Amino acid sequence: MSYLVLARKYRPRNFSEMVGQEHVVQALTNALTQQRLHHAYLFTGTRGVGKTTVSRILAKSLNCQGPDGQGGITATPCGVCQACRDIDSGRFVDYTELDAASNRGVDEVQGLLEQAVYKPVQGRFKVFMIDEVHMLTNTAFNAMLKTLEEPPEYLKFVLATTDPQKVPVTVLSRCLQFNLRPMAPETVLDHLTRVLGQENVPAEQLKQDLDTTGKAVIQVNFATDRTEILPASAPQIDAVAGLLRTNPGLRLAINGHTDETGAAAHNQALSDGRAKAVMAKLVAAGVARDRLKARGFGASSPVAANDSAEGRAKNRRVELVRF
Repeated sequence: MSYLVLARKYRPRNFSEMVGQEHVVQALTNALTQQRLHHAYLFTGTRGVGKTTVSRILAKSLNCQGPDGQGGITATPCGVCQACRDIDSGRFVDYTELDAASNRGVDEVQGLLEQAVYKPVQGRFKVFMIDEVHMLTNTAFNAMLKTLEEPPEYLKFVLATTDPQKVPVTVLSRCLQFNLRPMAPETVLDHLTRVLGQENVPAEQLKQDLDTTGKAVIQVNFATDRTEILPASAPQIDAVAGLLRTNPGLRLAINGHTDETGAAAHNQALSDGRAKAVMAKLVAAGVARDRLKARGFGASSPVAANDSAEGRAKNRRVELVRF
């Protein structure tokens, strides 16, 4: 058997397998369960977030026949009936995908719309999926407006684009729009860990600590002695700055640092001024100022609430907080 790249092998085949798009999955699941279906959907988002995948799952949900052949519209397609298997393999005659990047003219769109007058051959609905729809010419957009606004009851449009600002407002107003978000780094990490486990591929264990609020946390120890904070080392600053540059959805809060309790902790605590000095080094290393926040425990700050093992741990922690 020929090798299948992992991106295709592990492409989600139902909504439960979708990762990082819970808001879209929930909305579509509710619509399918209640059978309150729009006639045109627009999925937007950057490359690789699942626009085409959602379109195919939606087509299966609309046309699933169930394992016994008696099924109806469902939010959980069976994956084993003829319709589901044909959509997965690209052979379903009532599901048509048009790549607008290479078929952007009015002739191609008119050829697609000519099929709209015929009822489904095999399934319950015809589904026209137009990928990169923003690449269509103005004439092509105009040709599809009437059918897009009032399609036959058996026809559903699914449009996908990475640049919705280039789609005419006359098309946007006729579609139910969903914006698919890029996955969070920790979501990617969890998914890759599962894939590597299923593929039996050895890999270094990457772990990201989480505090009780679910914020991602890294430990950065800016060393102290009994009298003052020592300058944060260049390798530490470079490591934190590099992490922030490669994770644009994170920001950094620098907390106080102490290993002691009571008065000693009060004297050793990282003051606002010293925290800001560390922050200035991060700015000099290329981190945007609006992504940093200094939270010191200086001479005017009470320490009683932090006089515990948990409090001391929080004081010497640097938090990465997702926007």
